[in-house]
Amino acid sequence: MIVAKKKSIEEIIETVKDYDKILIAGCNECVTVCEAGGKREVAVLASALRMYFMNQGKEMKIEEVTLERQCDHEYLEEIRNVMDQYDAVVSLACGVGVQFMAETYSQSPILPGVDTCFMGVTEERGVWTERCQGCGQCMLASTGGICPVSRCAKRLFNGPCGGSTQGHCEIHKDLVCGWQLIVDRLRELNQFEEYEKLTPIKDWSTERAGGPRKVIREDVKE
Repeated sequence: MIVAKKKSIEEIIETVKDYDKILIAGCNECVTVCEAGGKREVAVLASALRMYFMNQGKEMKIEEVTLERQCDHEYLEEIRNVMDQYDAVVSLACGVGVQFMAETYSQSPILPGVDTCFMGVTEERGVWTERCQGCGQCMLASTGGICPVSRCAKRLFNGPCGGSTQGHCEIHKDLVCGWQLIVDRLRELNQFEEYEKLTPIKDWSTERAGGPRKVIREDVKE
């Protein structure tokens, strides 16, 4: 899932202070799971903003909605009939949702209410860790299902580096070496021969280095 964290209330206040009517739009997908932008977070933010501007003596209309997704035209259409009632929208979706809403409603300011961090997993409640950077050329079959692009601080394809000490990364003493994880996993799978194969230079054009990406499935296009 895409992991995000809430922006500070101070930053959001600074963003919306010049508007009189705003809609706070949550998303019922990833940001709900990581407790950054779901229905509950929408309600908390709306309440905090109402209280702040009331104390400032400013009349502000603040309303709430939570869409199933903000990265789909189908769900963004649900608010088309009310968009002209607001000066701006604070979107609590990930950066993808914010941008797609901005494209769909180009005449309305769409303001981010969260910071999008990475694609990751829920290790326990309140703890999310990165697992994928969407590099476009997955090599997990040869690394025991552990990604060196996201788990190795240096994104090495033939590791570990010389800075790895007792299974930990030189970047931070609490960070487990990604390649130590790979080696341990390959041994567990009796596939250690995969480690001894040199991985060729990656085609980084499949990653963000090649510009904005697109996936087209002719078999499902209408």
